[in-house]
Amino acid sequence: MLYEAEFWVAVAFLIFLAVLWRAGAYRSILGALDARRDRIRAELGEARRLKQEAERVLAEYKKKQRETEAEAQAIIAQAKTEAAEIAAESGARMEEFVARRTRMAEAKIAQAETQALADVRAAAADAAVKAAELILVETVKGKAAEDLLAAAIKDVKIRLD
Repeated sequence: MLYEAEFWVAVAFLIFLAVLWRAGAYRSILGALDARRDRIRAELGEARRLKQEAERVLAEYKKKQRETEAEAQAIIAQAKTEAAEIAAESGARMEEFVARRTRMAEAKIAQAETQALADVRAAAADAAVKAAELILVETVKGKAAEDLLAAAIKDVKIRLD
């Protein structure tokens, strides 16, 4: 066993550890480990704080998103209502326009009928006067014919007007 290399490596390692122990290296190693532990704890604390802040910001953005979606829905509903009102108003205006145009057309038709009736009456009166004139000219002669013709013409004109 004294001649085996593993034995002497183990003995050298133990001596090395004893020298380190005696020199106080373990304190610097423990200090370095403690410092690393403290640094890791601080980083973990910072990571937890950042995580909580991120969760808070995420919750805030989700809340804003819900509020924005609700606002968008309200705007859409209002737009639909306004569109329906505008459509109803346009329909009412169109009906009013059509009714007004219909009344105007009916008034023009009535006016044209009245004018046509007046024209027919005038034409009939003129024809009756001419016919009466021809008949009276053929049947009545002289001064009596002229007087009778003038009176008849006046009478027909008064009745037609």
